[in-house]
Amino acid sequence: MTDVSMEDLIDRLRTGEDAAAGELYCAFEPFMRGLVRRRLPRGARHRFDSADVVQSAWASLLDGLRDNRWQFQDVSRLRAFLARVVLCRLYDRARTALRQAGREGPLVELCRERPGPEPRPSEHARAEAAWDRLLAICPPEHRSVLYLRRDGHSCDEIARETGMHPGSVRRVLRGLARRAAFHVD
Repeated sequence: MTDVSMEDLIDRLRTGEDAAAGELYCAFEPFMRGLVRRRLPRGARHRFDSADVVQSAWASLLDGLRDNRWQFQDVSRLRAFLARVVLCRLYDRARTALRQAGREGPLVELCRERPGPEPRPSEHARAEAAWDRLLAICPPEHRSVLYLRRDGHSCDEIARETGMHPGSVRRVLRGLARRAAFHVD
């Protein structure tokens, strides 16, 4: 992209032409997405997609570009600015994802017997009710994942058993946990 075409696109964007926003996005999206992929922390890779970070950063940038809050002398300075904004958004998201991952524990640990006295009947009843709620909100095609997880299998083992990708298994389990948290009888 040349300086003249960039200035033309930004001018068209300021006049309210939505197609200019799309063209500008298409021009810089591969650069921003590649940057996110290279800098994405290993522990956060399965938590979100690079396109989500780029689109989130772009949505916040679009208003500033439309309102003429920023002036760029050339394409390289606009590219540097976009890189800075995308990386800040990436690190914010990664920090949140890594913090969440640190608080999560395997489902198996919740089902293991505790040392000491046997669980009371009310605890058994609560566990059965929770399991019934999970089964009720779980789509039939994902029930095998739920049963295998309850039996103590890891995501990789479940993936091998069901033919799914390990990331898909994690996504299914996270979705079920999220729905269970907000599910009201």
